[in-house]
Amino acid sequence: MARKKQISISDIAKAMGTSITTVSFILNGKAKERRISDAVNKRVLDYVKKVGYKPSQLVRKPAGRTKVIALLVDNVADPSFSETGRYIEDIAAEYGYQVLYCDTANDLNKATQHIQLCIEKEVDGLIVIPPEDFEETIMRTKQRIPIVLFDRFIPEIEISYVVSDNRKGAYDATKYLLEQESKRIGLVSLYSNQTHIRGRLDGYMDAMDEFRMQSFIKKVSVESSPDEIKEQVIEFIVDNKLDAVLFATHSLAVKGLRGIKEKDIVMPKIVAVGNRVLLEYGVAEISVVEQDAAQLAKKLTEILVGEMEGRLQEVSRIIIPCQLKK
Repeated sequence: MARKKQISISDIAKAMGTSITTVSFILNGKAKERRISDAVNKRVLDYVKKVGYKPSQLVRKPAGRTKVIALLVDNVADPSFSETGRYIEDIAAEYGYQVLYCDTANDLNKATQHIQLCIEKEVDGLIVIPPEDFEETIMRTKQRIPIVLFDRFIPEIEISYVVSDNRKGAYDATKYLLEQESKRIGLVSLYSNQTHIRGRLDGYMDAMDEFRMQSFIKKVSVESSPDEIKEQVIEFIVDNKLDAVLFATHSLAVKGLRGIKEKDIVMPKIVAVGNRVLLEYGVAEISVVEQDAAQLAKKLTEILVGEMEGRLQEVSRIIIPCQLKK
């Protein structure tokens, strides 16, 4: 005989047409405290009794309850994300939460699977770096579990996010190169319509237009191999006689620097949107547009905890300044 599927809190929320957070408050006896109507409270409790719901081991009644936040990033090895994650762990611990890491590889299917598992395991909330084409998934998810977007956002959807000021960061970087008397400055970026990549392109163009300089832009596919990216970057630099390059991501900068060293070409001045570890390459020409990991983590955790505890009713849109490390 097939084993009967255990009813989860997400199943109850779906059946009642309400959020997981609301059901959780009711089950924990906090309906009045959270201003949940008597009608909704009774309807949920009656349904719970009818289906014989029993809390899972992951989410127990308050005294011994494990509180968990899931952090979904597209590359847990990226120093920028791992540094922010460490800060999130420390801050979340102050609120009594543990952090679960999930690597989505910027893949929609993987992200969706991770989110579904988090919902089934009754994780309390999500901090998510959204992959491409995430709109439909996020619309479904935000009705079922508290969620805050990180690093990039989806303009068409009303949802809280905390991001870096990518446009201003790229503008400052390009302006810095121009003020260093670089004349032929190229941008190495990705084929992507996501907000962080668009912002960095816009910032580069803002500075180039302001100084009335010719722009040089190379976009590569995220599906390209490291060797392919290295070859494309070298060709881009040599063919356009570039004396400076802005790399739009940490990963692109690492691959580009390896290519430059392997081919032993003249090193142009370089600024990368990334992490200070790039400075350890020991090349004087490298500067970094660094995200403020501590502030990003602080705001992400505060907003998510506020939403999980029902204290925040409005969407939060937070933009954190970047820092140019020369």
